[in-house]
Amino acid sequence: MDTEAQSDAWFDLDLEADRLREECGVFGIFGHPDAAAITALGLHALQHRGQEAAGIVSFDGARYNSERRLGLVGDHFSKASTIARLPGEAAIGHVRYSTTGETILRNVQPLFAELNSGGFSVAHNGNLTNGLTLRRDLVQSGAIYQSTSDTEVILHLMARSRKLRIVERFIEAVRALEGSYALVALANTMMIGARDPLGIRPLVIGELDGHYILASETCALDIIGARFVRDVENGEIVVISKEGIESLHPFPPRPMRPCIFEYIYFARPDSVVHGRPVYNVRKAMGAELARESGVDADVVVPVPDSGVPAAIGYAQAAGIPFELGIIRNHYVGRTFIQPTQTVRELGVRLKHSANRAVVEGKRIILIDDSIVRGTTSVKIVQMMRDAGAAEVHFRISSPPITYPDYYGIDTPVRENLLAATHTLDEMRDYIGCDSLAFLSIEGTYRAMGEKGRDPQRPQFTDHCFTGDYPTCLTDLTGETKSQLSLLAEAS
Repeated sequence: MDTEAQSDAWFDLDLEADRLREECGVFGIFGHPDAAAITALGLHALQHRGQEAAGIVSFDGARYNSERRLGLVGDHFSKASTIARLPGEAAIGHVRYSTTGETILRNVQPLFAELNSGGFSVAHNGNLTNGLTLRRDLVQSGAIYQSTSDTEVILHLMARSRKLRIVERFIEAVRALEGSYALVALANTMMIGARDPLGIRPLVIGELDGHYILASETCALDIIGARFVRDVENGEIVVISKEGIESLHPFPPRPMRPCIFEYIYFARPDSVVHGRPVYNVRKAMGAELARESGVDADVVVPVPDSGVPAAIGYAQAAGIPFELGIIRNHYVGRTFIQPTQTVRELGVRLKHSANRAVVEGKRIILIDDSIVRGTTSVKIVQMMRDAGAAEVHFRISSPPITYPDYYGIDTPVRENLLAATHTLDEMRDYIGCDSLAFLSIEGTYRAMGEKGRDPQRPQFTDHCFTGDYPTCLTDLTGETKSQLSLLAEAS
């Protein structure tokens, strides 16, 4: 790499650039006079699950109203004029990170279709592992697609169903799906929620002023003062109407296997996922990490912001002071290209900078939640050394990521995962730290309150660490190299 290229890499020290990308977030409320405004607030709370686009669809009893925009929720849905264009007492919303399909407006959810039984809108968190296969079959039989999102498959399956009731059509459609999904859908007289048979993606039921809510996380209920009712069960479909809430179980019973990354990284720390407070779990992971791979040091430093709870747990278990050795500037958006190398070098500290008063001359333990490609880890360690750290010990509060994900997390191909192609010593040398250790898979399960991982019936979806994929991967094993779209759309 030449000097100027190195400078460009250091200019944008974005600790989020080498992260696992969140899946998406969904929200819906039925029967409330301020449905769209409440949905916008709920999406604000779920913004961490997707920052590329947001959308809301409402129903006013006569027509559906849709606002879908690229960018953050606050950029578009904080305006009274926008909410005024979404009348009605029922609304569903979505924040998006593109796991399938490009980030263009026609892929922004909720998606909508006119069926012969009336309008229908759907928002999806997750990823269908047979979405491309279903799409190919539907296109060959005459279906016309408007997006490149796998979610549109659901609308086509419903349109082709011969069932009379909308709920029956929905059930027939989801029975054809493989992979992960938490769905929130809106029809003329009802709102529908659904989780895949393993419950990989989360979905909760809340209640506000007697009106039911569906949301990806409990933090979306908290922001509007709603009461948590319960989790939607794995394989369950809930139908919310003026008559109340109805629970359907169209799949054979299976043990739940929620995604373990919800606890490690994706869910907001103040959420409760399947009865487990996320913040407490992350602290427990840090404590387990300290017990498994303790090292003499002066301070424990989190990589902000995701490493903070684990670092607190590590520091408490190890009896080592917790300090903020990296300071994050929360008010910097996307950085801009600087005109000269000198100014580019100054831009290194725009988003994150070392707290020299904490780091200089100290033996530090850096805590992060995961390592993906490792490129950011190299920069973090070097930043600590530049600030005068005497030793830098890197500790990761999850096992090594050695397998890609196909359920809604945007992981690189396996060849680009650092832990899949390097030994522990090679990773340590590449990152440039004095020592490197990961939390074991058994330690991860202990932090979750389990005795350990049951290899015969794993309690969580943990394939990124184990290679144990819990569903069929039809698109991966079948012919998937089909052209998704011929249309380029300006965004």
